[in-house]
Amino acid sequence: MTVEAIDSKAAPLKLEDIVRNRTRKHRWHLAFYILALVLIGWSIKATIIDDTDWERIGTFSEILKSVSQFIGIDFGLIPDLLGPTIETFMIACIGTLLGLVICIPAIWFGALNVTPFKPVTYPLARIAMTLSRSIHEIVWALIFVSAVGLGAFAGILAIAARSLGFIAKMSAEAVENIDRKPVEAIRAMGGNNFQVMLYAILPQVMPVILGIVIFEWEINIRRSAVLGLVGAGGLGLVFFRQMHTFNYPGVTTVILAIFCLVLVGEITSHYSRKALI
Repeated sequence: MTVEAIDSKAAPLKLEDIVRNRTRKHRWHLAFYILALVLIGWSIKATIIDDTDWERIGTFSEILKSVSQFIGIDFGLIPDLLGPTIETFMIACIGTLLGLVICIPAIWFGALNVTPFKPVTYPLARIAMTLSRSIHEIVWALIFVSAVGLGAFAGILAIAARSLGFIAKMSAEAVENIDRKPVEAIRAMGGNNFQVMLYAILPQVMPVILGIVIFEWEINIRRSAVLGLVGAGGLGLVFFRQMHTFNYPGVTTVILAIFCLVLVGEITSHYSRKALI
């Protein structure tokens, strides 16, 4: 039997296998989509339909009446927002800077290719990163308010603790993905670990780390704007007071101030990343 005859007999079987595998994959995909739709439907029913007090919501006109209370600006409140706005901005800046300082050992320990003692330092760093990301910044603020009292210092510590997870994780992954050739070249020349870190690793990861820090700082401006709701200072505290006194135009004024601050942060972050990276 010739090779051509063998190939001609084997080709239909191979095609059938391909069709069978594709059919099996389509069935698995269909089953997955059906399961996802069932879970989404069950979630909507359990969290929205069954768990909502529909009688308390009221009619459409009552909803419009409630929303209309927030229309307007309290111009008398505007001069009092300058200090809290600056405080919110500084909480974000100092908290991000403190978080970056805390991240330095976490990045070193959490990168698998440079961690000094893998069985101990690597899991410890990864646990710290996970813990930081798992706890919401409001919860961090509550913890530090109970520890150091009301004020901006608790907000700074909360921002720093929350920043650890994102900055350290992304930076450690950048260190793990470096090009090994400069590292091997410096080691071949007799360089020690410090020289390898300074001349082979840092030049590769520094632009990435700067971009991560700038991005986290932009996010921290939003976070710091609401930390005052639990007593950590800034615009959030003013927002809480306006809600507590039912000054709804004042609430809208604070929201606009937060929007302007976040907008400034986004513009600054955009041009900073373009200039540094």
